[in-house]
Amino acid sequence: MKINRSFKIRILILVAALSIGLGFVSPVSAQVRSYILNSDGTGLADLGTLTGGTTYATGINDAGRVVGWSRTAPGGERAFITGPNGMGMTDPGMLRGERSVAYGVNDAGQVVGWYDRTAGARNAFITGPNGVGMTDLETLGGGGSVAYGINDAGQVVGSSQTAAGAGHAFITGPNGMGMTDLGTLGGYGSIARGINNAGQVVGDSGRAAGLHHAFITGPNGAGMTDIGTLGGDSSIAYGINDVGQVVGWSFTTAGLHHAFITGPDGVGMTDLGTLGGERSVAYGINDAGQVVGGAFTAAGDWHAFITGPNGVGMTDLNSLVELPAGDVLFDAVGINNAGQVIAIVPEPHSYALMLAGLMLVGFMAMRKRRMA
Repeated sequence: MKINRSFKIRILILVAALSIGLGFVSPVSAQVRSYILNSDGTGLADLGTLTGGTTYATGINDAGRVVGWSRTAPGGERAFITGPNGMGMTDPGMLRGERSVAYGVNDAGQVVGWYDRTAGARNAFITGPNGVGMTDLETLGGGGSVAYGINDAGQVVGSSQTAAGAGHAFITGPNGMGMTDLGTLGGYGSIARGINNAGQVVGDSGRAAGLHHAFITGPNGAGMTDIGTLGGDSSIAYGINDVGQVVGWSFTTAGLHHAFITGPDGVGMTDLGTLGGERSVAYGINDAGQVVGGAFTAAGDWHAFITGPNGVGMTDLNSLVELPAGDVLFDAVGINNAGQVIAIVPEPHSYALMLAGLMLVGFMAMRKRRMA
């Protein structure tokens, strides 16, 4: 297949934005703390760490139990789960290897993510209730897998390498039993990032026409439907609530990535706007339709945001809380049905690095438009 230079640049933009959105910041250079707070800014509390200096929260359930990864004393990353309301932090253990990361948790406290199966190879895992016991979810026949989301029935979604070497979205049965390939939108590769209690799955997939688009499936992962874009050439879905409202980001006709929300069952895509700047990303949504994510302000800073029900209005979370001097709520990465939000705060030098990464995305987007 011939790949032109413009297509290569769009791929670089997509990879850069994905890296920022999933928190793939260099463990050596970045120092990050994670907080839990209420949607009105009250109840701000530092989640702490396992034994090291960095904690990156990634998911929260309706009891306020938070999962993610924390730096351990030897310098590796280990998955964690907290107690209700973010209190206490426990390492769910390892099957083997030295590193693990948790991405999702359901209301029973079952945790999913990945662990180092062998050097350089990762497999998805699921735990029992309350983060106890870790089970390997295996793969779709290839060399590795990652789990990103889980619903209250224990259906797990993520991405796995197939026997042919492609990365495909998957869904499991209840309690992580069995792994089914969800296929693609006709192109190469797909990733499942979220699932609701009906088993509707969201993520992104390659299309025959080119770059990835966000998708939604029917109940229990049946079928895959292209959600479309905000007028640009690519989009990614990160979260879905029990009504089927989907959130993520899409490139606009102007070549800027903006957060979006859809209507029920992924129908219709609405631009959530920004905090006065040019770009935004939505990561999570609760059943009331409150959306959280990150966006550029008019001053050029990247700040965490929250919206009202059904995505109406975007508020800078930093305007609702009192933080120590120099601290900034950078991204809000999850929200539960009680309105509890998890957000990350980089150390000042790490904030500069992360902001520079986001500015790089903008530079590549402008370059793409000029060369199109």
